[in-house]
Amino acid sequence: MSAMDNPVRLVLVRSVINDLPVILIRFKWNVQLISMLKESGIARWSQEKRAWYISEKNFDEIKFREKFGSLACIYEGIEIDANLSNSEKLRAGIWNLPAGYLEKLKIRRYSESTIKTYSAYFLDYMIAFSEQDLNAITKEQINSYILSLIKDKRISVSQQNQRINAIKFYYEKVLGREKKYFNIDRPRHEKKLPDIISKAEVSSMIKKTKNIKHRCIIVVIYSCGLRRSEALELRLEDIDSNRMMIKIRGAKGKKDRYVQLAKYTLDILREYYKEYRPKEWVFEGQGGMKYSAESIVKIIKHAGKMAGISKRVYPHILRHSFATHHLEQGTDLRYIQEWLGHNSSKTTEIYTHVSKTNFDQFHNPIDGIIDSE
Repeated sequence: MSAMDNPVRLVLVRSVINDLPVILIRFKWNVQLISMLKESGIARWSQEKRAWYISEKNFDEIKFREKFGSLACIYEGIEIDANLSNSEKLRAGIWNLPAGYLEKLKIRRYSESTIKTYSAYFLDYMIAFSEQDLNAITKEQINSYILSLIKDKRISVSQQNQRINAIKFYYEKVLGREKKYFNIDRPRHEKKLPDIISKAEVSSMIKKTKNIKHRCIIVVIYSCGLRRSEALELRLEDIDSNRMMIKIRGAKGKKDRYVQLAKYTLDILREYYKEYRPKEWVFEGQGGMKYSAESIVKIIKHAGKMAGISKRVYPHILRHSFATHHLEQGTDLRYIQEWLGHNSSKTTEIYTHVSKTNFDQFHNPIDGIIDSE
């Protein structure tokens, strides 16, 4: 009796292992088939996937079917691993963004972070409407899709806006349709107040951080009111010690601006430079590359923990605190707006709601009640 009288049922599945696209080979246990896979020299066993696999770059479907077709009944086509996340599908090339989407984002000089966010969110959108022509989807369908994300995924207002922007970018910028074509409903603007830490807490974070590079990162971000991305983009040439200023290039909105270079900040920058000798970027990682955003998050989070700060500490809290502390010591709001790089004074005015100066000038009646007893 030949092998094909009772063939092994074999299914090929596109998947991802360790961020690399692979072809999983799924079948019921068969000694002869396992032996052939071992002998191939390119097949490996994955304990996590509980399957044999071949990296996609080494997989030749025609040759595979020729070699194993006499032993196994191989399903037509290659299935997609149902357990993959959308980002894994994107990395595996299972879902590709429409032609021109990435290119247009790059041509319009969107930041790496925005490109990554828009790509992931538009990929989600494509998968949700995978059975339909993207060009035929209606405004009502998109609004219904966004509503389902709000209900089922509980996405934030910020994420809701980003997802809408990612979708509108395709229709308006890539396809060139009029803006009014997709008038997608926007969420009501949330009036959230920024998190703030005190000067004493900032001081404690700096003092508790022994690594000079880490300490310098905290000092620069706080004393200059920088966004994390702005700190990462700083070049040595941007530090002007003669004028005691730092140039922030191509920040949010693609605008340059100058911020004050404090004497303490310059001193710690010089101390850091003597030890690390960066070549191009002020904060460099291994091989002279830009420092990673994730590393800055870890540094500041750890510093907050070492300082005994109970609230969540993250890079942007230093920027919020910088603005609030300036306001509390009487700095004109217009200067703070310029230093932060805000387009509108309304954005900067939010710090007036968290400044303790607004509360210090008033006497709380509870104190008078208690004092009078």
